[in-house]
Amino acid sequence: MANGHGGARIGAGQKKKALIDKVNEGNPGHRKLTVIEFTDTANLSGETMPEPREYLSAPQKNGKELIAVDVFQKTWSWLHERGCAQYIPPQMLEQYAMSVSRWIQCEEAISEYGFLAKHPTTGNAIPSPYVAMSQNFMKQANNLWFQIYQIVKENCTTDYQGINPHDDVMERLLSARRGG
Repeated sequence: MANGHGGARIGAGQKKKALIDKVNEGNPGHRKLTVIEFTDTANLSGETMPEPREYLSAPQKNGKELIAVDVFQKTWSWLHERGCAQYIPPQMLEQYAMSVSRWIQCEEAISEYGFLAKHPTTGNAIPSPYVAMSQNFMKQANNLWFQIYQIVKENCTTDYQGINPHDDVMERLLSARRGG
């Protein structure tokens, strides 16, 4: 038990089954299941979106607007329309929004400065640090989205098909590159 939490490493083991699978199998564990139905209309129950924290809209050194608040709001709205917003901690949404925003910033820097940089002491060409940072932010955003989507999947009785905020990220990147 040297790892501090009394068991195998976090995230190890069999993943939870989606609610739809449990229902289809007749609920083999006989636990009470929380059922959330997807509908095409928004659930207007009066639930309010948590205010995004200030760091999501902090002024950037390059003068460009950080889009983290927009990502946060669109993702929360998507979750709320599906009745799942209450299951996702606001901190996870903030981390996801910031990761997407930083990934787009790095991609914009790659477009502006290129794939090569100048070594600070030798002056030789080296790979741009923005490439590695971009890959790290993309991996972080994907991991956070998979966690968010897993929660949605575990709490619904139907397979969700259609566009989601993470699928829309590439369009955000392309529109950011065009300046719009």
